[in-house]
Amino acid sequence: MEITDITEYTLEYEMDATFEPSWYPGFEQSIHRVQLFEVETDAGITGITSVSGDATRVDALDLAREYLVGEDPRHVEQRLEDLRSLDSYGPRPWHFEVACWDIVGKDVGKPVHALLGGDPDPIPAYASTGELRGPDERLAYVEERVDEGFEAVKLRFHSEDISEDVEVARRVREAFPDLTLMVDLNMAWSVSAPGGETWTFDDALGVARELEAIGNIGWLEEPFDGRNYDALARLREKTDVPIAGGEFNDGVHHFREFVDRESLDVLQPDAMLSAGILKGKLIAGLADLHGLQFAPHTWNDGVGFAANLQLLACTNPTWCEYPIEPPGWTPETRDFLLDEPVTAEDGAVRPPTDPGLGVAIDWDRVHELAS
Repeated sequence: MEITDITEYTLEYEMDATFEPSWYPGFEQSIHRVQLFEVETDAGITGITSVSGDATRVDALDLAREYLVGEDPRHVEQRLEDLRSLDSYGPRPWHFEVACWDIVGKDVGKPVHALLGGDPDPIPAYASTGELRGPDERLAYVEERVDEGFEAVKLRFHSEDISEDVEVARRVREAFPDLTLMVDLNMAWSVSAPGGETWTFDDALGVARELEAIGNIGWLEEPFDGRNYDALARLREKTDVPIAGGEFNDGVHHFREFVDRESLDVLQPDAMLSAGILKGKLIAGLADLHGLQFAPHTWNDGVGFAANLQLLACTNPTWCEYPIEPPGWTPETRDFLLDEPVTAEDGAVRPPTDPGLGVAIDWDRVHELAS
């Protein structure tokens, strides 16, 4: 089998309501932008993959064709060597490995997780917020999620006055004493958003101390740049709150540094952004070997969510991130390019079990939206 071509579709989906991501202060998102790729083969089997959000601004298609066309997608380790070469040019290429797994799964008629020793059992999920909201509005959100069966919620801290965010967490804890809370600071991006601020060590330590008092905190996510291993390790030494990160780190070597320098308690690669599925599984092994938690980042689109679910299903994860922030960010918005959105039931998500990534593309919508 050989890869014969790669077709790209640039999609812009008009959201039902605007979404104000906490990691982009002052920005209102009304379009969900996704690049969908079909990796075609001479066997008539096509693998799908995608990038979404800011990653769509980087055009790697010509380079991907140069490295992948004419090669066998079933030889995933060899294709990863090709993608490492592509990575040296700048654009992250790991999503193309996901398409190879989709092809392999479709070729043998099994979901990716089954090929890698996994199972289709439901994975406990936490409801992942994306906006800054006041206490009353956030309490209403949490009540809805708890009624749906979620036992954990992740809050965003990004206000100019951090005491406002701490007060939200405190109010949620008072109302839901048994709920596990995660907190995401979104400070790990190497390219900061306009209006974004970076934190000092004392800022992060102060919040960690507040969270210790609030109690039952699953983790504090991305308090510093994702390559500031020493600051992360120093903070980890000074707080009982677990420290998490890694969604935008690039390649296994970054996660090796996290482990070697004792920087994190929770490793959070993303199959589409950080490492692919096979190396994501290797990172999960690192976590297991060193007594760390493994909880991949999943905030992208329906194809990316499916890829991360396949990774979760063949590892030993702590939680599955379930992004949901209605009315702007819903499963229907996230998964608009799928026939059916991936849903949570009783606070858990079951990995797709059809061959490959296990999800079906809504090709009518893709062709309607493609530019």
